[in-house]
Amino acid sequence: MTRVAAVDCGTNSIRLLVADADPATGELVDLDRRMTIVRLGQGVDRTGRLAPEALERTFAACREYAEIIKKYGAAEHLRFVATSASRDAENRDDFVRGVVDILGVEPEVITGDQEAEFSFTGATKELAGRDHLERPYLVVDIGGGSTEFVVGDDRVRAARSVDIGCVRMTERHLVSGGKVTDPPTEEQIAAMRADIEAALDLAEQTVPLREARTLVGLAGSVTSVSAIAQELPEYDSARIHHSRVSRTQVREITERLLHSTHAERAAIPSLHPGRVDVIAAGALVLLSIMDRIAAEEVVVSEHDILDGIAHSCAVEVR
Repeated sequence: MTRVAAVDCGTNSIRLLVADADPATGELVDLDRRMTIVRLGQGVDRTGRLAPEALERTFAACREYAEIIKKYGAAEHLRFVATSASRDAENRDDFVRGVVDILGVEPEVITGDQEAEFSFTGATKELAGRDHLERPYLVVDIGGGSTEFVVGDDRVRAARSVDIGCVRMTERHLVSGGKVTDPPTEEQIAAMRADIEAALDLAEQTVPLREARTLVGLAGSVTSVSAIAQELPEYDSARIHHSRVSRTQVREITERLLHSTHAERAAIPSLHPGRVDVIAAGALVLLSIMDRIAAEEVVVSEHDILDGIAHSCAVEVR
């Protein structure tokens, strides 16, 4: 087994996985898995730049992660992948320099297609033996800045990244006077729906979404919807991983979130405080996808791009 460390730095959160990996099979044994909300993409859609305070929040998390990686002796096989926000920012060199100073590796600012491939690998590798799940899969990774769509069976057949992440949709449509509208107006919701539908049209130009037989949903918006559907008293990864949420449940939860106040969303016990302002947009993206492909349920996976990055570290060792 080879000890590897993977960091996924997205628009809303930064996550770490330290694992022992079998280079022959790619099997992972988790040693430490954690997530920090840093909102790196704060304001990027509007300004085109990473905000100084967002960079400092991200660097603080990197310093914490550096200690964990050192503790486990995983620095030799460390891969740091950065996604939507850092792709879009004019000052991404500031971000790169900060990460190199703290972790000693340069962040790989990957393309949307690369992001999709990592997500697909991480989400589907352990689904291979589950005969009751029909193929092809449609893996949907709803991030903060973008959403990745990947159709495949044993391998990726088609992939596309579009800019409808939960943070981007919230900042673009649900903010007025510098604050998230509490609750959103019907006009704001309608504009957000139209934006999401246009992005789905774009995704369908490349990815045959409707050919999928199993919808697999990844990342915080989807896992949070599952936690809410199960009425969990606190976030519980074990109960969320491979849970199934019906389209009826997703619709009810989405409508509830879209018409609730900040205080009402904050009172949901399983919802991370960093997702309170963006969960309604993320849920609407998920519902819109399910409606588009007539999916009666979504299979929720806690294994995603982070696991795909870790798998790639193991493959490189072979």
